[in-house]
Amino acid sequence: MNTPSTNTGHPRGLYLLFFTEMWERFSYYGMRAIFILYMTKALLFDKALASNVYGSFTGLVYLTPLLGGYLCDKFWGNRRSILIGGIMMAIGQFFLYLSGSAVTEGAQSGSAITFMWMGLTLLIIGNGFFKPNISTMVGQLYPKNDSRIDGAFTIFYMGINMGAFFSPLVCGGFSEFKYGFLAAAIGMVVSLISFELLKNKHLIGPDGKPIGMPVAKVDMKTYGAIFGSIALIFCLLNFQNIVKGIFGAEAVLDPNTMAHTIANIDLVAYLIYASLILMPIIILTDKSLTKDERERIIVIFILAFFVIFFWACFEQAGASLTLFADQQVDRAIDIHISRFVIAGAGAVLIYFLGKAFGWFFEWSKKTIMSVQGIGVVAIIALAFMGKIADIHLSEFPSPWFQSINPLAIIVLAPFFTMMWGKLAKVNMEPSSPLKMAMGLGLVALGYVIIAYAVKGIDPSTKIAMFWLFALYIVHTMGELCLSPIGLSMVSKLAPLRLSSLMMGTWFLANAVANKFAGTLSALIPPGAGEEPAEAGAAIPSFLGIEISNLFIFFCVFIVLSGVASLILLALYRKLLKMMHGVN
Repeated sequence: MNTPSTNTGHPRGLYLLFFTEMWERFSYYGMRAIFILYMTKALLFDKALASNVYGSFTGLVYLTPLLGGYLCDKFWGNRRSILIGGIMMAIGQFFLYLSGSAVTEGAQSGSAITFMWMGLTLLIIGNGFFKPNISTMVGQLYPKNDSRIDGAFTIFYMGINMGAFFSPLVCGGFSEFKYGFLAAAIGMVVSLISFELLKNKHLIGPDGKPIGMPVAKVDMKTYGAIFGSIALIFCLLNFQNIVKGIFGAEAVLDPNTMAHTIANIDLVAYLIYASLILMPIIILTDKSLTKDERERIIVIFILAFFVIFFWACFEQAGASLTLFADQQVDRAIDIHISRFVIAGAGAVLIYFLGKAFGWFFEWSKKTIMSVQGIGVVAIIALAFMGKIADIHLSEFPSPWFQSINPLAIIVLAPFFTMMWGKLAKVNMEPSSPLKMAMGLGLVALGYVIIAYAVKGIDPSTKIAMFWLFALYIVHTMGELCLSPIGLSMVSKLAPLRLSSLMMGTWFLANAVANKFAGTLSALIPPGAGEEPAEAGAAIPSFLGIEISNLFIFFCVFIVLSGVASLILLALYRKLLKMMHGVN
């Protein structure tokens, strides 16, 4: 039997998975926090191109877990999938560091851009192997129907949010992008090392056997599929440059040539959108479905459609809202942090890390105290020797705004859990479709706040940080209404024989949403503090409406999420009937 923690009653393996996932999320969200700024400021991409690359990257990140989950179930098992995925992501982050190191100031660097494509490709494929497997292992630590499982996932998701909170602060705090990517790479390496060192000791199931072991021997066809996927993703992301290599740069730049038309086809968008259109056709034409099963599946597809609008608006955080924070928000501050305060914080961190490592490796109390003592004395000595510098902040870095959401989740999630529980006791808890409508409405409200802040102001005028803080907090409340119920609802509504396929469909909706988020981010208007060359760019338009200023831009999101919320409210009673008793 696996050994539970004496304090919490949970297996030690849970905290290993917590630690592994926390550092992996640190790596991903740290890179994501600075990525669009890196493209616009270092690689000199215009905002539309940067937004579309961002959307393609985040969209494919949600698509590849379908492949990773399949290979895991058929061949590799969780452990090998996590290892290979983690190695790919660590190398991918290092390629982004190389990209940042190859940047030429004031000019586009071909090698920097190539390194970026290579890094993104490895991150996308690696995430596909890592992401679906780490969370699956949490449930395998416990007997079926164990009452501790819900609490275990709560602890696990806290690790996700802790990693997401600290990563923008660290990776977004460097003056050079390459060090932010290097910090993200180090985070991924820490995740991998901790997992590999401790997996055999702590990842044990309730029957005393190791969990996540390989299922079958892998043949060369499987490795061929993996390398083929890597080549395909690289070609999809780098499609325009490949066309340039075939037809020549001049032909691609000439709008009258076929090469120009081909080069401007967004293959990633076609792949993701076509997948979502084909999936309902394939599933709903299954003649073995009963009437109730078919109606429940239709409910999943309808809710997945509305979820696209939620995440497309919400995921502006890493795209247009980061550009907006960088250009249009007054981020001036005056904060001085003494090196002794920094040393004190470091000493506290060393103390807790010593306890954590001692607990994982089952060190003696004397060994733990020795490690803690040496570490604390060393960091305080470095402060007195002047080896640790004071920190003076005159500006709030724009990536730091992305730490608001995970912090707000950590603070607000217990209140929402308590609220839903109390409402359930008096039979007043909202149904899943109603919670989704509430989430969409709160996203619309967040954009109402920021639209009000920018209404009528000159492009050169900057707004107070308060408005962006308010938007992120309201959006987090919307996320807490909608996000936790998604996978749970799919598992309840989908027939058991189609549960994996329907889970894949739900992730596919997230892929569409993230790609659509990049498309919407590309609409952000020029003139909000860009370089003069971009200030003269053509005014973007959406459904025939010119997005000539930030107020109109944010109104697009108010309309998309607000109208979706109202339609879902109008449909929710009908959807409840089609769910046939499932809530």
